[in-house]
Amino acid sequence: MNTLPGNALGDFLRASRGNLDPEEAGLVGGRGTRRVAGLRREEVAVLAGVSADYYARLEQGRERSPSSQVLDAIGRALRLDSDSRGHSYRLAGMNPNLRAGSSRDLVDPALLTLLDSFPAAAAYVLGPSFDILATNAPAAALLSPFMTAGADRPLNMVRVLFTHQEAATVFTEWDTVTRATVHALRLNAGYDPNNPAILALLDEMLPVEAFRSVWEDQTVAGLARAYKVFVHPSVGRIELTYQTFEVRDAPGQQLLVGTPATGSPSADALALLGTMHATEARDIHA
Repeated sequence: MNTLPGNALGDFLRASRGNLDPEEAGLVGGRGTRRVAGLRREEVAVLAGVSADYYARLEQGRERSPSSQVLDAIGRALRLDSDSRGHSYRLAGMNPNLRAGSSRDLVDPALLTLLDSFPAAAAYVLGPSFDILATNAPAAALLSPFMTAGADRPLNMVRVLFTHQEAATVFTEWDTVTRATVHALRLNAGYDPNNPAILALLDEMLPVEAFRSVWEDQTVAGLARAYKVFVHPSVGRIELTYQTFEVRDAPGQQLLVGTPATGSPSADALALLGTMHATEARDIHA
């Protein structure tokens, strides 16, 4: 496999059309008065100011080179947000891929130093396929239930969420976390459709029904500010608020920083977990 599977732009437009309530698009008659959900192709064409035949060819994959003006018009007709509109551009090949030779699998030493400047937060760097490329000590402790000694590949958050037996226990809001992760992975795939790590991950994960059902809903969204609850087997419940930052010097990498409320039980639990993890590491290497 070396490209995104199938008619990616057409599948995305069709799913977006099916998810839009006609009343939201200014049309008379909501979902309840129709045999199928969403807008008809002809309605999208009218709203976008293109011919019905042209729009049908776009969805069917017989037309693969729409202009930016056409994509803008269709995006407005489908009420796409900025993430989704940008995704449609990339699926049409209108945005450049990540530049060749970028250090997407390497973490700059300055970024590693920055990670360690968050002693009371769980901070880590994700690659485009959601490989965890680097962590600070609290993040390593938090993710320790998923770490395997001597593993020959980086810990991958998509793989963890959908295949690790402890994932649904540690991530109490598993459904919300998994959907956000898959939607962000699809966004990354649009930015870099030939990324070998993403394609290999898709080959591995698409047979997994829980992953496939979310992937196929065609939703795209970047990782945003998020509240996550962990139940760690050693210290119990930890509540963190996450912020995500793009790493401009390494396109496709993201820095995630999860902070507990100051003076909260979660802050105490994360600090205790870090101490326990450091002690265990010293004992192993003693």
